[in-house]
Amino acid sequence: MYVVQGKNILDQRVEVSPSPAMRGQNTTIRYNGLLAKSGASQMYIHYGYDNWKNTQTKDMQRDPDGSFVTTLPVQGTNIINFCFKDSANNWDNNSGWNWSTDIR
Repeated sequence: MYVVQGKNILDQRVEVSPSPAMRGQNTTIRYNGLLAKSGASQMYIHYGYDNWKNTQTKDMQRDPDGSFVTTLPVQGTNIINFCFKDSANNWDNNSGWNWSTDIR
């Protein structure tokens, strides 16, 4: 689950904690989408703040349940935007919508 524009979104592929993210703290993002379920050996999160400003790519760690997880510093003011890619450069961008979570 994550919060976007004040609405709770239940998505079995992505979990953000805490959500909304707290400015100046860390937030944890877990991915269990198509690429994770297709046997990706390594995953990366591509993210930015406040409509894709200051984009970065960071590696994610595999959890025993097969999902991938990482912790990000919350440096934006309104929103974290993110999507995922594997080591073969296959992307999961939520069918072009990407993902995001509010910042408070």
